[in-house]
Amino acid sequence: MFLRVFHRFFRAGVCAGGLALASLPAAAAPESLRICASEIEAPYSYKDGSGFENRIAEIVARQMGRKADFVWSPRAAIYLVRDGLDKNECDVVMGLDSGDERVLTTRPYYRAGYVFVTRADRDLSIDTWNDPRLKQMNSIAMGYASSAEAMIKKIGKYEDNANYVYSLTDFKSRRNQYIRVDPARMVNEVAQGKADLAIAFAPEVARYVKSSTVPLKMQRVPADDTGSGEPIPFQFDQSMAVRKNDRALLDALNAALAAAAPQIQKVLSDEGIPVVPAAS
Repeated sequence: MFLRVFHRFFRAGVCAGGLALASLPAAAAPESLRICASEIEAPYSYKDGSGFENRIAEIVARQMGRKADFVWSPRAAIYLVRDGLDKNECDVVMGLDSGDERVLTTRPYYRAGYVFVTRADRDLSIDTWNDPRLKQMNSIAMGYASSAEAMIKKIGKYEDNANYVYSLTDFKSRRNQYIRVDPARMVNEVAQGKADLAIAFAPEVARYVKSSTVPLKMQRVPADDTGSGEPIPFQFDQSMAVRKNDRALLDALNAALAAAAPQIQKVLSDEGIPVVPAAS
């Protein structure tokens, strides 16, 4: 653990009777690192600080000799750049895709991909999107506006699964609003046998797969092998982000991320997230 060292200076003052030591100044409190964070984005971020991104942020702040100061938002993380970073309410956003054009992004601190979540007792292994078993499934859990949804549309299974997916958000209208499919619910649907499988970004579901009382497994989804249209990506580098004019903070974060890499990897391992090699 990195400990910030404060130098204490003894100031000598001349008195009528000779030399006297001035009183020692109190040690300064560590500078804060203001981190934009959602209260409702478990397992990434949660209001009690239990999200794995919350823990990584604390590690990086300590490495910088700073104190993590979470600026909490009651809204979903998708709004943090617009409502937090851009308005100078906070200075850092966790877990953005590397290269996000709205911001400056750090070096990736991990890379992960989408997975199939299935019951272990089904012994289901899918190695191609042309697997005929996918064609027979009408209860595939997935998130809206995700790579999973795009692929299910691409292989012609979206309409068959639409009503089931809508049921995961209690049939709330998607019109003009962002609605998140709860990853814990997706995993639970698989565990209870209500879903044939779930397709999700591994960091979003790993915690719930690991803690399930029903044995589950995660299998990395295959690359887009449909041979039609633009390939759909399933692996993403994850970075921290700062405002475009905050190059000094970006450099400091990059240095801290490099130094704290073993601690960050332990958080990811404890979470059960299967990371993949960084993109070249």
